[in-house]
Amino acid sequence: MAERVELPATVDGECVFCAIVGGRSPASVVYEDAELLGFADLRPVTTGHLLVIPKAHSTDLAGLPAEVGGRMFQAGQRLAAALRRTDLRCEGVNMFLADGVAAGQEVFHVHLHVIPRFAGDGFVLRADWRIRSRAELDEVAAAVRVAI
Repeated sequence: MAERVELPATVDGECVFCAIVGGRSPASVVYEDAELLGFADLRPVTTGHLLVIPKAHSTDLAGLPAEVGGRMFQAGQRLAAALRRTDLRCEGVNMFLADGVAAGQEVFHVHLHVIPRFAGDGFVLRADWRIRSRAELDEVAAAVRVAI
């Protein structure tokens, strides 16, 4: 397995994704509209791994206008369908968004990963998948309802 290469989150002090949007850093663009940009991930999990970003800088989901977030996921859905129609012949697609350091966010400009999946591709999410008690689930649900 190849060693993971850390990539810079900034270019000359500027957010790398903002530099891409501004044409100051290269990208292999697959989608663009007035608010969003979609391009090939420089460090793909699988062949065809894409990113969708808002053109306007937003560090995290809390700062992203809800309508832009909705359109970002719609663009991701469109790209997922396109990936299935390519010669890659992917068998599935994961969409993933890391929000914050604890979630694995490395570039602090909101971005949605659109990852084509293939049998045996080696990409896995590991977690504690135990079934939780109804009391625990109800407690969490109550806390979230209050926070809404």
